Amino acid sequence: MLTLLRRRAASSVIPLLVVILGVFFLARLTGDPANLYLPLSATPEMRAEFAARNGLDEPLITQFGDYLAQVAHLDFGESLRTAQPAGEAVLRAFPATLQLAGWTMLLAVAGAVVIGSLAAYRPNSATDRIASFLSSTAASVPDFWIAIMGVLVFAVTLGWLPTSGTSGAAAWVLPVATLLIRPFGVLVQVVRGAMVSALSAPYVKVARGKGASEPRVVFGHALRNAAAPALTVAGDLAVGLVNGAVVVETIFGWPGIGKLMIDSVLQRDFAVLQAAVLLTALAIFALNILVDLCHALLDPRVRQRAAA
Repeated sequence: MLTLLRRRAASSVIPLLVVILGVFFLARLTGDPANLYLPLSATPEMRAEFAARNGLDEPLITQFGDYLAQVAHLDFGESLRTAQPAGEAVLRAFPATLQLAGWTMLLAVAGAVVIGSLAAYRPNSATDRIASFLSSTAASVPDFWIAIMGVLVFAVTLGWLPTSGTSGAAAWVLPVATLLIRPFGVLVQVVRGAMVSALSAPYVKVARGKGASEPRVVFGHALRNAAAPALTVAGDLAVGLVNGAVVVETIFGWPGIGKLMIDSVLQRDFAVLQAAVLLTALAIFALNILVDLCHALLDPRVRQRAAA
């Protein structure tokens, strides 16, 4: 396991450097921050002073080298808008995204395990056909369309739910439902396929021959062996949720990392944008490593390949 952990951590170094390099230079393509933070009547001297005060008067290569040195000391710079440490702004926003993604994945996995297992237990039955149709539809609908229709129907037309904010349980319904539908549809299909294969395996027939009850056969024997592929897909979907939260958080005014990124782009707040992307990338890499470790725990063959 330690060998696998070291290999996965080492393989994440180069992608992380690429992310740091990309976000640093792409952020500067959004324009000169002086155009936003200085009045239209600003003189060239005022612009030069603004650039010097914020370290924007040096060549880009020099700025990038200074930034790498700061990151090495866990210093992400200061926000141009608030003059507060950029790292603190990101750390304040990130828990909201983690809570939103966490509840979404918890509900998606729990629902998919139940629905997918029931569909696989009776292949080609009415339950299986309905579950397959609904899951295929759910997996194909884009998040932004669900969000817009949810706001139109449940917030504007019916007035049942708020359009933004985090106060109260009702404020969670539309964001969670928007992020939930596609992962739920994908996971139902994955769980069903894995469970159909597992339920036809010889060890299941042996368990039934020994008199094991059907719930024990389905959820005790078959589901344990079907969990590995479902876990891998769930990990990829969780990563997608963190990325997809950018759109959903912007639509619903959710104070998470996605909305912070969009605001930072619009405000040309380079330090906050760089810190937000870097922390998100670290979280994604850590999540991928965690999924690989869980996969290794469930599948001895993965541990053997890692040890080889």
